[in-house]
Amino acid sequence: MGIVIKDILAVLPENGSDVVKETSIYIEGEKITGIGIQPDGFQEDKVIEGKDRLVIPGFINAHTHSYMTTFRNVADDLSFMDWLFGTIDPLEGKLVPEDAYWGAKLAIMEMMRCGTTTFSDMQMHIHQTTRAVKETGMRAVIGRGLVGGMDGDKVNEAGMSRLNEAYEEMEDGKDCSRLNFRLAPHAPYTCDPGYLKYLAQEAKKKELGIHIHLSESVSECEGTAKDYGCTPIEYAEKAGVFDVPCVAAHCVQVDDKDIEILARHGVSVVTNPASNMKLGNGFAPIQKMMDAGVNVCLGTDGAASNNSLNMFHELSLLTLVHKGTGKTPQCISAKEGFRIATINGAKALGLEAEIGSIEVGKKADLAILNLNTPSMTPRNNLIAGLCYSANGSEVETVLINGQITMENRKILTFDEEEVYREIGKICTRLELDKKTY
Repeated sequence: MGIVIKDILAVLPENGSDVVKETSIYIEGEKITGIGIQPDGFQEDKVIEGKDRLVIPGFINAHTHSYMTTFRNVADDLSFMDWLFGTIDPLEGKLVPEDAYWGAKLAIMEMMRCGTTTFSDMQMHIHQTTRAVKETGMRAVIGRGLVGGMDGDKVNEAGMSRLNEAYEEMEDGKDCSRLNFRLAPHAPYTCDPGYLKYLAQEAKKKELGIHIHLSESVSECEGTAKDYGCTPIEYAEKAGVFDVPCVAAHCVQVDDKDIEILARHGVSVVTNPASNMKLGNGFAPIQKMMDAGVNVCLGTDGAASNNSLNMFHELSLLTLVHKGTGKTPQCISAKEGFRIATINGAKALGLEAEIGSIEVGKKADLAILNLNTPSMTPRNNLIAGLCYSANGSEVETVLINGQITMENRKILTFDEEEVYREIGKICTRLELDKKTY
């Protein structure tokens, strides 16, 4: 199908930054085949008028837990370990696999409505998130969360079972071009050194990347120091986690030596400002990481700890809180923030040749915003507007892999009302819908 987005303002890459220009974008099949110039032989099947509109590369949510949407607003104002082990972990034990499917669909609905076209997920029920991705037209990088340890010189039953599930899911999802996979050891406090080393070796052998939580909280760092005499970053390095492409979520409690390790190994750090603030974990030293050459990208974390999957909200926090903590308004500019939410996420996931910017030959993963809104008026600096003014409601149309998945705020690839109904049933069964107002 040939789609032309006609006479539209677009955020385009230029000399390592981004600029806004008026142009037309031509899409054939999954890819962008022309920008400004109509490709030879282009057949126009659909025209999207660009008047009073802005097109951006879809956001890349580089760290989340999509199934956790069911737990939105049920574990608030708690310390990190109370939140995780006292509330969320017991609730997760009550989930059945189908719950994760509907949770992922709800997450995809929210993300799509806010201009996200790719998410990197750590999940616990295989086949459910992949099924939701296949059905909705979304793009995702999936990792089955891995928790386990060693029995002598062998991986224990729980750790091996989860790893086998991860491989089973990879096999099941190999037919979908919008799905990629990674190994996802949960964290140093849930994977002992032997198991983590085993997973790193498996990732290297099978040419897979790793997605892991690292240095998220003070308690995690204190525990690692007590048990192993090092930081979580050093712990992961010793296990070989950084010998393969690695996405490390959070990295809030890090020192200069940790940052040097991350930079030296080319680790991509996903910052999650809302979740880190809400759980009282602090602020990652993002500017220091960027100055050291670390590829920093952006994620929402799960709805149990954010409680939103809105990347506009996350982008606003990213470009504001560090100005405050660093006491300088030049810290993380709007242009830097926008790239952190787009092309940097693509680099982290090894997909920069396919997504993350609007360029000929890349996948047509795009979000179109209506500029006739109070938040985007006047149009003085649109990239600044995306970071400091927009809230996600401006997103009108979304394309993923060249397919229009949302048009005029209506999702076309699945039934939103069905998702609401099924989520309601899950909340009733888990007794999460008790009225508190």
